Amino acid sequence: MRTHYIDEPYLEFGRGQELCPRRGITEHDVYDTRLMARRDKILVGAVGTSEALAKLDRWIERCATPIPARLSEKPKLFPAFCGFNSNLGFKSQLILYEETTRPLNNSDIQEIKDIPNWNQRVEAAVELYCQQVEFLARYRVVDVIVCIIPDELFDLIAKGEVPPVEETIDGNQLDDLYEHNCRRALKARTMHLGRPLQLLRELSLDANAPEQQDEATKAWNFCTALYYKANKTVPWKLVTNINRPAVCFAGIGFYRSRDKKALHTSLAQVFDELGNGLILRGGQVDLSKDDRVPHLSAEQAYTLLKRALDEYELALNNSPGRLVLHKSSNYNRDEMDGFQQATKEMRVRTVDYVTILDTNLRLLRDGVYPPYRGTHIELDRSTHLLYTRGSVKYYETYPGKYVPQPLEVRLVETDESADVICAEILGLTKMNWNTTQFDRKYPITIECARKVGQIMKYVDPATEPQVSYSYYM
Repeated sequence: MRTHYIDEPYLEFGRGQELCPRRGITEHDVYDTRLMARRDKILVGAVGTSEALAKLDRWIERCATPIPARLSEKPKLFPAFCGFNSNLGFKSQLILYEETTRPLNNSDIQEIKDIPNWNQRVEAAVELYCQQVEFLARYRVVDVIVCIIPDELFDLIAKGEVPPVEETIDGNQLDDLYEHNCRRALKARTMHLGRPLQLLRELSLDANAPEQQDEATKAWNFCTALYYKANKTVPWKLVTNINRPAVCFAGIGFYRSRDKKALHTSLAQVFDELGNGLILRGGQVDLSKDDRVPHLSAEQAYTLLKRALDEYELALNNSPGRLVLHKSSNYNRDEMDGFQQATKEMRVRTVDYVTILDTNLRLLRDGVYPPYRGTHIELDRSTHLLYTRGSVKYYETYPGKYVPQPLEVRLVETDESADVICAEILGLTKMNWNTTQFDRKYPITIECARKVGQIMKYVDPATEPQVSYSYYM
């Protein structure tokens, strides 16, 4: 067994490199300021009650100026917000006009609240918001649409996102078995309109609301998410080695249908370290009675990966020099045959097949803090543990609430070394633009594939899903 520490990967910004997205944007501006095709004005649409829309207007105005850091013994974990304006940092503006808002009537909200059945209540709320989102997407010029859920409605349609157990009559359940999730359904139902959504709880717009993040942290996460969703270009990217071939990262996940009866697959592909990528919906997969782990057939594996590599070649006019395929379950022989046929046809010479799993194993460290993020334990040549969450040297603390769990990394068939593969996984945990705290547990390949599956189960089979991650985050 070998244990060593992987240094925190650096990120590239507009004018330099930093470990932390917040410091990087503040000191060096967002990465895509190097590009010509970016928006320096982001037009925001919004749906909510009149009171909630007024709060959003004040919040956007507040975000335009610097917001002081909270008082903390760990200033790097809770830094000040640089302000969302044209002068520094994001080098852009958030603009909300009255004509790009759609107010909801309090009477409509009350009607939804009065519906006793969870599923019907969620469906009614989704329909109400969909109508207003569609109007903004079709008849107003907006880049991203914010949907604000009133506090009194949130607990009834979204809190926990799990419907309560319904009573039964004569052994027959009153409720249907379909999953009803407000956030997922709303994103899926409006996807075809071509405007990403940002869902907000009204409570989060209140400055001194209990159990909320500090203002600066909320501003960082809110503004970064809107910036990425509106631009579809990245505020930061991984630092790359120009002496190595271009890498394509892809993650494969599985998700159950809303009725829990069928299992499907989804693929999240990152073309390159810029974060440019592709979302694909795979077909239904079968579970063997002898092996309850989901697997693709050889044909499904070939078709899914071939489509992804075709899109890569179309986007970059070249096949990737190297493909790294992350999967959330073990590979079987049929899958390997299908994947290898696709890579051979697309002339991808260097391929790494990697399984990334949760594990119950833990590493103990002297003192009260858990192992450092970046701790890599080689159990044997093909089996590794990697702490992507843990004590963070940059933050000078452990920023989590619970005992961190390492990832189990299994190298199935690889051309690259274990050290490089694990370092890449650590770097890919920093490529989620839905948050600016960089110690995520899963690499974006796996996290994105899972989030895609959650939304994809609500997308009609006849509807072509959006290919950008901005519609799923």
